[in-house]
Amino acid sequence: MKLTGRRESTNVDDRRRMRSTAKIGRMGIGGMLIALLLTWATGGNLGDVFNSVISSAGMLNGNVTEQAEGGREFTQEEQELAKFSKQILAGTEDVWAQEFKKIGRTYEPPKMVLYTGSVQTACGGGQSSMGPFYCSADQCLYIDLSFFSSMKQQLGADGDFAYAYVIAHEVGHHVEYLLGTLGKVHQQMARLSPAEANKLSVRLELLADFYAGVWAYHDNEMFGSIEEGDLEEAIRCAQVIGDNYLQEKARGYSQPETFTHGTSKQRMKWLKLGLQTGDITRGTTFQCSDAEL
Repeated sequence: MKLTGRRESTNVDDRRRMRSTAKIGRMGIGGMLIALLLTWATGGNLGDVFNSVISSAGMLNGNVTEQAEGGREFTQEEQELAKFSKQILAGTEDVWAQEFKKIGRTYEPPKMVLYTGSVQTACGGGQSSMGPFYCSADQCLYIDLSFFSSMKQQLGADGDFAYAYVIAHEVGHHVEYLLGTLGKVHQQMARLSPAEANKLSVRLELLADFYAGVWAYHDNEMFGSIEEGDLEEAIRCAQVIGDNYLQEKARGYSQPETFTHGTSKQRMKWLKLGLQTGDITRGTTFQCSDAEL
């Protein structure tokens, strides 16, 4: 991506020098990495899905504390990733401010929290091994920058545009929140069986993928940011974070009734649609049939 000269967002809470501690039960680091493969990008489902994942991992909710950790120096890679993330967040602010203005709304940007290891949120305790996530209770998206290394090493997804897609996806959940979609769907999910709630979760996640594509379309229009190979990076990332791909990688088989984010084919489809059209009205994941997803 071409980001030279681009501004950095100031809507950032950098907690990387905060040392967090949490009580972890029977699931160790290996189990948490498996959980990462199965539950990455929980995003807007934090209240309904992320907390249940934390519980299954043995984390005791509310037992995460943060303390100042003085003297820690960041590596050049960490500094570059922090700058990159702030620039991408700034790009989402510019694009969504414009898109909300088109529909007579005012965009209220989320805050991005950078942390290391564990973090306390308005939705409960969070772990970096669960991947980036969005909490609507405090309108923040949380990212441990080491996740980008995990993407490359564990999922084979690499490249600045793939990383940008991760951030834009979480911002997409914030857009869902501002438009009222997130709250309404979560209320519906609370009244349904797990299998039926999962179906709605998939539609939320695919909509966030679509919004990530819409952002990329308009960011490129504004700044000429997309370079050769960037689109392939994002599509590759969407492919390897499909529920079927992740479950088969972790277990050797997949269980469609447990899907919460969509298949690789679905995620690539909706990301591509946003990238190709840039039209927010084309995000019809809740209007189309299961077959059309």
